[in-house]
Amino acid sequence: MSLTPTQKRTLTWCLIAVLAMLALWLLAPVLTPFVVAAVLAYVLTPVVDRLDHLGRGRMPRVLAVLIVETLFILILVSIVLLVVPIFAKELPLLREQLPLLADRVNSALSPWLAQFGIKLSLDGKSIQAFVVKYLNANAEETFGSVMASLKLGGSVALAIIGNAVLIPVALFLLLNDWERFVARVVALVPPRMRAAYDNFMAEADDVLGQYLRGQLLVMGALTVYFSVALALFGFDLAVPLGVFTGLAFFIPYLGFGLGLILALLAGMLQFGGLYGVLVVAGVYGVGQLVESFYLTPRLVGERIGLHPLAVIFALMAFGQVFGFVGLLIALPASAVLLVAIRRVRASYLASKLYLG
Repeated sequence: MSLTPTQKRTLTWCLIAVLAMLALWLLAPVLTPFVVAAVLAYVLTPVVDRLDHLGRGRMPRVLAVLIVETLFILILVSIVLLVVPIFAKELPLLREQLPLLADRVNSALSPWLAQFGIKLSLDGKSIQAFVVKYLNANAEETFGSVMASLKLGGSVALAIIGNAVLIPVALFLLLNDWERFVARVVALVPPRMRAAYDNFMAEADDVLGQYLRGQLLVMGALTVYFSVALALFGFDLAVPLGVFTGLAFFIPYLGFGLGLILALLAGMLQFGGLYGVLVVAGVYGVGQLVESFYLTPRLVGERIGLHPLAVIFALMAFGQVFGFVGLLIALPASAVLLVAIRRVRASYLASKLYLG
């Protein structure tokens, strides 16, 4: 059976797409820093362009890139440092209250477990001694432990350090030469398809812009919610916990999980009982439900035209196939794919195959 030229082109592009997806899946660990840098470059390029425009040509673009990237790194470091006061306050409390927590767990669970023939006995003093040994170790012992860890997991440590260096470098190069990279990609598009390509990319760019604005609104709303909710229940670290958890929602699931663990630890150590655990469970449970079923579907999903089920499926599917990289690109990639699907559907509905 012979194929028409249109069918051959369609088959060729489908094959290219499949090969690209396969390459992305196989090279996901290597591509991680470059994908992160590309996503950040796409987000920060309008800021660099605006700063370059304000300079009216008198400011070299490389200087605008340096200013924007430096400010971004400072903001990122500030967010990371929000965790420091949490650990600085919790670690001393952890040493002091571990025996009390162990005794409470013993008294609460031992009678109940005894009914099933299970004996539970937590030695609070032994646990405290174990924790003190590692939290109050002298500098030599700490340094030795760190070095041993680096030897055992050298590849992991090198990967983390390498990404920490590579991402800013790749981001700088992409921001400085963004227009050149885009021009080279556009040059590969056949002239007869240039108008359709420009139209498609303009629509995709609009969808991605709406996604980013929606994501920022979700992060801002959750930051306010967690900070206020934890403060109302008397948490001393309400603001650091709330800000960190809200901003960490940019990384689906992982950000929420880390914020939940830190809040649970803060609640148990500050209140020393089930009160802190129940409060955190309630506040974070409500926050997760509101985010999953209202904020993200309404502020992100509707802005990019994705149904709430499609948003959840995209996150799970991309995360399963591409790992951490997939979580970062799930919704943006789905938004661009949605634009393509809309055009294919419109073309099909207007074709003779549909009309008969």
